[in-house]
Amino acid sequence: MEKDLCELITYPAPAGAVRNPDYTVRVRTAQEEWQELFTYNVKVDMHHVRNASMVYFDCSGQVEMEVIRHAGSVHQAVLRPVSCGLSCEVEGSRVTFLLDGPGHVSLELDGDRFHNLHIFANPLEEHTPDPSDPDVIYFGPGLHVLDDPVLRVPSGTTVYIAGGAVVWGGLLCEHAENVTIRGRGILYLSGFAKETYHRALQITFSRNIVIEGIIAVDPPHYTLLIGQSEHVTVRNLKTFSTRGWSDGIDIMSSSHILIDRVFLRTSDDCIAIYGHRWDYYGDSRDIHVRRSVLWADVAHPINIGTHGSYEGDGDIMENMSFEDLDILEHHEPQPDYWGCIAINPGDKNTVRKVRFENIRIEPFELGELFNIRVKYNPKYNPCPGNRIEDILFKNITCEGECPNPSRIEGYDDSRVVDGITFENVSIAGVRMTAGSGHLQVGDHVRNLTVR
Repeated sequence: MEKDLCELITYPAPAGAVRNPDYTVRVRTAQEEWQELFTYNVKVDMHHVRNASMVYFDCSGQVEMEVIRHAGSVHQAVLRPVSCGLSCEVEGSRVTFLLDGPGHVSLELDGDRFHNLHIFANPLEEHTPDPSDPDVIYFGPGLHVLDDPVLRVPSGTTVYIAGGAVVWGGLLCEHAENVTIRGRGILYLSGFAKETYHRALQITFSRNIVIEGIIAVDPPHYTLLIGQSEHVTVRNLKTFSTRGWSDGIDIMSSSHILIDRVFLRTSDDCIAIYGHRWDYYGDSRDIHVRRSVLWADVAHPINIGTHGSYEGDGDIMENMSFEDLDILEHHEPQPDYWGCIAINPGDKNTVRKVRFENIRIEPFELGELFNIRVKYNPKYNPCPGNRIEDILFKNITCEGECPNPSRIEGYDDSRVVDGITFENVSIAGVRMTAGSGHLQVGDHVRNLTVR
């Protein structure tokens, strides 16, 4: 049987979209005509904001890509995550390579991670909604400026942002259920102030919500807040942020959350999981993150435990998994906020039954690998956390040297770390052992296993 040909779909940019002039980018299927892609400008890194590039398209199989750098010849070209196993051919200012199918990759020339090209190859869409359906809010190709900075989405609604659409504003689901937000277009918040509207997406006091496929650019605060909600699925969300507290996905007092195949490049935590904060109350549990790329230009790629109901008995964060992840950066000047993976309960919180498995961490600028501490941070916590227990780190590789050892520490005799297992963890090709110098174990730690 003859193999099916790859299908390729590209999208023209709307008038007024901000182009980055660094590259000309083209894509094609096997030996077909080249199609030029619009290179969107995306800002990165709060510490020194710079302009990077982004392209996107849909495909069902292997495609060939060509990138011309306008600044001159290329000496070295790398595609990350390294785990994608892709290589480039370089000739003068021209770089070519094959993508095996849908995925998220960064093309970095001559070691520059801040003026790089982000490539988002989406899977083909299925069952595009009917624009005339009364339960569909449809943004077709073009530039859309919302009447208010935020669109409130009612229950039973599908919001569709088509490829080639740019929506200037954010979306809010509050006390809503059975909502889908999907498409291939962009939520664009560059220029918004925090006082105008904070977030690209906000899901609060809601249930049965699906977010799929869209891109967020420069939200003033989080890309996505999930507050006191349940049964939320987030797939193929991509984001870039550059401002203080511009986390990627923050989950507060919520349960039954699935985050799958996302790409988060943020200037604060990529993913943060808390209990009570602001108007949201309750534990957080049954949260699963998989097959994703986390890139923290600032702070933690993963942060668990900081906020909770300190005026009561604290909150529980439990039954969580993080699987098949690539971490591309961790840069934090403040040592108290180090940790590619940080579990730091405050506010009487307990974090337990968490599994980290098959995670690949590429060399990062500043921080440490693991930070597991029952903590009292007076900036955010009126009181210390309660405990950390039953945590598994399995099949974790870090390609960098990690000069700062990971820290594990309880707070006192009643606020302990209990039951931490490291299994098959390697740093710069060396298997981590209890005496390898990669772990700094403080007081009030019980049942630590390294194998």
